[in-house]
Parts: sequence; C-alpha cells; structure tokens
Amino acid sequence: MALSTPSTTVTTTPPHHLPQLFHPHSSLSGVSFPATGGQQLTLTQSPILKWRANVSFFSGLLNKTKDASSIKQELLEAIAPLDRGAEATPEDQEAIEQIVRKLEAANPTKGPLKSPFLDGKWELIYTTSQSILQTKRPKFLRSRVNYQAINADTLRAQNMESFPTFNQVTADLTPVNSRKVAVKFDYFKILGLIPVKAPDTARGSLEITYLDEELRVSRGDKGNLFILKMIDPSYRVPV
Repeated sequence: MALSTPSTTVTTTPPHHLPQLFHPHSSLSGVSFPATGGQQLTLTQSPILKWRANVSFFSGLLNKTKDASSIKQELLEAIAPLDRGAEATPEDQEAIEQIVRKLEAANPTKGPLKSPFLDGKWELIYTTSQSILQTKRPKFLRSRVNYQAINADTLRAQNMESFPTFNQVTADLTPVNSRKVAVKFDYFKILGLIPVKAPDTARGSLEITYLDEELRVSRGDKGNLFILKMIDPSYRVPV
C-alpha cells in the first residue's frame, strides 16, 4: 500500500510571476524551479507529512489488533459457562452474536483460505447448531468434545466427535471466494471405524468470518455460528 502522495506537477507562468504556494518557512522539500523561464514546478510531499502518514497507518493496525484482543477476551468469558452452547438461552445467544459481530469487524485476516492460520485441528468451543450439540440426547450420551480439521492445500476437512460416539466425517472443499467454501461430505465413520459413503445430497457451505492463530469464527449455510480454538496446527486431514 502506498503511504506517500505521488509528486504533483503544477504548470505555472514564468518564475517571476509564480504565486506564493506555501509559506516561506514551511517544511516542504523536493521543490525544483526551472533555471531559465521553465513552465513546471514540481512539489514532493513533506517528510513530516510522510512520517505522519506512516504513524497513522501503523497506529491503525496496532489499534485493530488491540481491539480484537479485548473483544476475544470478552467473547471467551461470555461462552465459558455455556457448555459449548448447550446451556445457552436465546438471550445468551443474542449476546454472543453481538460480541461476534464486533470481532468479525476487527478480523485481521481478510483472505483466510490463503492463510497458514487456517490449517490444523480446531476444537469447537461454541455453536448454535443443536444437531452438533446433540441437545435432544441425554447428557451422558452426548459427545464430550467436537473437533474440526481443515487443510487448505488439499481442500479437505474433517469433523470428529469424542467419547462416547467417536463418529467422524470427511469432506471435499471447493472455494467460492477468499473466505467461503462449498462443502461436499464423502465418508462417514461410525464409531470412528465403520466407513459409510455419504449421500450426494450431503452438502453445505462454510464461511470463515474471523481468523487468527488461535481463534476461528465460521458461519454455516443454515445460519449456525461456530467458534473454534486451535489445538494442533500440524494435524493433517486424511486424503
């Protein structure tokens, strides 16, 4: 990104008729006058203005990072007592939604599908998806932990459940834009062992709306919200 203003060319009358364009004690540098009745006056930006532009740009980046950090902390504190969303009331869900929107606005990664932060194994720490939370089952039959792994280079994804089900599903990803993928599931593994081919209708989409090295926020095609934390950046999804 260019931080300085390009040189400005001003066509003028001969030098002895030049208007006063700036104060004689100003800090503008790089001014050139023609030696013999030339017609051009070239002005370059002041070093002070360049310095101010640089400071403004980098201060903006620092403030954005600081803002994201504080919003992340607020979000983590809000979801901590909600059992990944299973204990969330409609009021809780709305409060989480408002915090997430603030975090998405401070997203430092504009092209998440090309970011190295995306690859690896993530743990689901909050969702509005009742099917994933298995809220219709008795609590002792629900999966204790859910994971999702993504490898952008192979365009593969994997969802995994922990005890007591250990179910898994793998999927192919097709980029739609720089942060959204179409998802086509290919194989389920019942109890993590018995492979079952997924029907052709097992499709969806996933949009990554916030990403850094430790937290990811995604939104699914059915309107569900997913918040995940990174636990293993070296994990590879089976091809």
